[in-house]
Amino acid sequence: MKREGEIRIPSGCAIAAVISTEGRRMDGSRIIRAMIPMRERSNGLGGGFAGYGIYPEFRDFFALHLFFDDSAARKSCEQFLKDHFEIVHDEKIPTRTIPAITGEPIIRRYFVAPLKSVLAAQQVDEREYVARMVMRLNSQIPGCHVFSSGKNMGCFKAVGYPEDVGRFYRLEEYGAYSWTAHGRYPTNTPGWWGGAHPFGLLDYSVVHNGEISSYDANRRCIEMFGYQCTLKTDTEVLAYIMDYLLRRQGLTLEEAASVIAAPFWTTIERKPEEEKRRLTFLRSVFSSLLVTGPFSIVLGFDGGLMALNDRLKLRSMVTGRKDDLVFVASEETAIRAMEPDAEDIRYPAGGEPVIVRVREGCF
Repeated sequence: MKREGEIRIPSGCAIAAVISTEGRRMDGSRIIRAMIPMRERSNGLGGGFAGYGIYPEFRDFFALHLFFDDSAARKSCEQFLKDHFEIVHDEKIPTRTIPAITGEPIIRRYFVAPLKSVLAAQQVDEREYVARMVMRLNSQIPGCHVFSSGKNMGCFKAVGYPEDVGRFYRLEEYGAYSWTAHGRYPTNTPGWWGGAHPFGLLDYSVVHNGEISSYDANRRCIEMFGYQCTLKTDTEVLAYIMDYLLRRQGLTLEEAASVIAAPFWTTIERKPEEEKRRLTFLRSVFSSLLVTGPFSIVLGFDGGLMALNDRLKLRSMVTGRKDDLVFVASEETAIRAMEPDAEDIRYPAGGEPVIVRVREGCF
């Protein structure tokens, strides 16, 4: 009989990330390698990646990645886009045929700019406008799903194991200064193309291992501010929460982490007075955005990433470093697959954000 420690019991889902603090662009082969030793954490019902810095020739335009169930949905969506945006380029997202990936929808990308006349009429900035249009597309046009909408970045996801999804999307042909990845093991939500991770809105993308016990409360709260959860997976709400806290409320990354993984009241009571006031304010004002349940996440954003565990650290997360590269993964073996000589291996504490930014001027 095997004893404790002699058998590996994966704790559902796999996440990984790599970023160059010098803004050095890397192809997708390294992040694909990270997912191979964590294959047991997935069950083939979802895999995906996000890359930052991948569209330098269109860096000033929003890159909309879309799934369409059929040509009718595509036609309706394209008419909507023409009415609300200037489309500077559109194309099929390149893929390769592999036996492991089946049921492929129509997959296209559109590089767009909001119409200035519409921005002036609605009196909103371009990011708020795009966020509103994404919500409308996903909720009002049947068979249309926007799964990426940022500038100079993109999400790529499908039903399948993550290493197969990476080969399907030919990620070795892209160059990014930051990559995140996810292998899915859904337990209470369907496995479908739109429900795979990452979940993104504008430049923010989230990969998540765990369960959001507070999903209903979080969803009800965020939908009061115009967000709509339509993609049938609890992680979607995390992307919207981060957009709301960071972009719309102007919180720092550290403050946003103190909202979704807020310290216990007993912990706050032991803090110095100024820190106690700050944490009390965040817990009180944003109480409905506290995320409960076991989780580890990586948030990608323009110029960096943040890794975060729930406050009890009920899901594994490891970080490492080598030269200008910083690594995050569910397991150390994934980091070693990316860089065998990785150093400074750490296991961040629950609720402790690990924030890495590209050096200013490097991307």
